[in-house]
Amino acid sequence: MKFLDQAKIFLRSGNGGPGSMSFRREKYIEFGGPDGGNGGRGGSVYAECVEGLNTLIDYRYQQHFKAKNGGHGMGRDRTGAAAPDVILKVPVGTQILEEDNETIIADFTEVGQKKTLCVGGDGGRGNAAFKTSTNRAPRKFEPGWPGEERWVWLRLKLIADAGLVGLPNAGKSTFLSVTSRAKPKIADYPFTTLVPQLGVVGAGGREFVLADIPGLIEGASEGIGLGHRFLGHVERCRVLLHLIDGTEEDVVASYKTIRGELEAYADHLAEKDEIVVLNKIDSLLDEEIEEKVAALEAASGKKVRTISAATGDNVEPLLFELIDIIDAEKAEEKVEEEETRREEAGEEKPTWRP
Repeated sequence: MKFLDQAKIFLRSGNGGPGSMSFRREKYIEFGGPDGGNGGRGGSVYAECVEGLNTLIDYRYQQHFKAKNGGHGMGRDRTGAAAPDVILKVPVGTQILEEDNETIIADFTEVGQKKTLCVGGDGGRGNAAFKTSTNRAPRKFEPGWPGEERWVWLRLKLIADAGLVGLPNAGKSTFLSVTSRAKPKIADYPFTTLVPQLGVVGAGGREFVLADIPGLIEGASEGIGLGHRFLGHVERCRVLLHLIDGTEEDVVASYKTIRGELEAYADHLAEKDEIVVLNKIDSLLDEEIEEKVAALEAASGKKVRTISAATGDNVEPLLFELIDIIDAEKAEEKVEEEETRREEAGEEKPTWRP
């Protein structure tokens, strides 16, 4: 299945059915009267977040979604049939935006979330609805109300606990393949990974989702290379795993390139927890490792880990460190959600007494 993380689609809800103008005409009823029924409701268009999807490929081959119109009202006070709704099924992490591709309509982060995108038109009233004590035989009825139509963008941002970032050929796909069951393409040339890859990583009986973001290059935040399109996937990650190719001559320049692109794309990306890792130490001498680690620590102000994704050296301790950071982030998110819920409910913050 191909990966598609962005699509533009056209939506239109159905018009309401027109009301009916009808009169009772039974032979043995002395006084007839209006009995025209109302029109049926037009179909609405909804978006629903479901499990089992991880791409927007369904919207590559169909871009127009139109709900049917409501049924006509009929005599004998029969209301027209309501049209069925159109439900767009999208994966977790999907954002729906206006045609300007900036204004967010909905942001689906949990399975089961649902959003109305176009409301179906109400059915028109039949002439029976206009009968009054002074107007016993009305010949008035209403057409159905029109539906709505709009263009929207669907944008998928993968929801992963940790995200792999780094320059092309830094060893991200190799790291993902040895720590999970994912089978990304691996080769000895840059830009091997052309779309984001997800893998479930297990360590010590615990699991977390790791995303391999295609290699960024200088200018990615301005649309150069593949990175600009996929930088959005990094926004959902709780922690960034920054892999640096240890065989590069200037590892500090490699580090600063990625950091610069993250900061240029969005300020909050630069504020995320980051683990700096020097990869491919199996190809370096001990003196080279010490020299490059010292240079990276001086440039980043953080402790630098050293691993070899190809041989598995120091990989397991790194996974446990990632789990600890992810657990801390989840706990902090729960506290923030509880505080938000209390504020919305008007509850006072609990005070604990020893």
